[in-house]
Amino acid sequence: MDWRSWGPQLAGLGDELTVVAWDEPGVGRSSAVPAGFDLADFADALAAVIVHLGLGPVHLAGLSWGGTVVLECWRRHPDLVATLVLMDTYAGWKGSLSADEVDRRVEGVRAMLAAPAEDFDPTLPGLFASDPTEDVVDLMSTVAGEVRPETLALELGIMAETDLSELLPRITVPTLLVWGEADARSPLEVAHRFAEEIPAAELVVVEGAGHLSNLEQPDRVNEAIRDFCRRHPPAPLRPRQDSNLRPSH
Repeated sequence: MDWRSWGPQLAGLGDELTVVAWDEPGVGRSSAVPAGFDLADFADALAAVIVHLGLGPVHLAGLSWGGTVVLECWRRHPDLVATLVLMDTYAGWKGSLSADEVDRRVEGVRAMLAAPAEDFDPTLPGLFASDPTEDVVDLMSTVAGEVRPETLALELGIMAETDLSELLPRITVPTLLVWGEADARSPLEVAHRFAEEIPAAELVVVEGAGHLSNLEQPDRVNEAIRDFCRRHPPAPLRPRQDSNLRPSH
């Protein structure tokens, strides 16, 4: 997914909040991922965007793989983060799913990537609770047609090996958990584990939503985010040294 997957939040929250959606390295309008890129590099790239725009500390939101990147970004650059909004996500697949489930997903990814180019379809099952609206179908079709298989392979490989579960009890910023009630990719048991492990986390379960809750039930998701951000306004950013930002490759 690229910045367009956050369209309902850009439109629905922009009246009150400065909303920024990025194209992470290797997707959308961003350049290809350099050789040797890992989770820390994705997190550093996200931090560099925040620093470049001069917006920190921010309410930092991520969904699915994006939530894993956000967690790593908080670990490496906590001074840039006022709050976390973790949506239908994981502490990495290894950190949130059973070993058997991780193996099944890895095999599924391998089969998908091995398919002939004309049969390649990165749309995973279980993304929605019910049939999505026509505009969401059109969006998913457009985005899927532009997915770079090499980026997808890298990201899902990182997910399979990542375990950030030890990080959850150490989170010190207000954290909102937003989860689709019918999420088949990151089921509610993962959400409840996050809620138990993260100090003072708030969990909002979105009825009628699957894994892509922000697209399937945007009004409910936006309401939850707006209320949370109002109650946790960011403090001014202190001057910082960017020693944790890796040099560009």
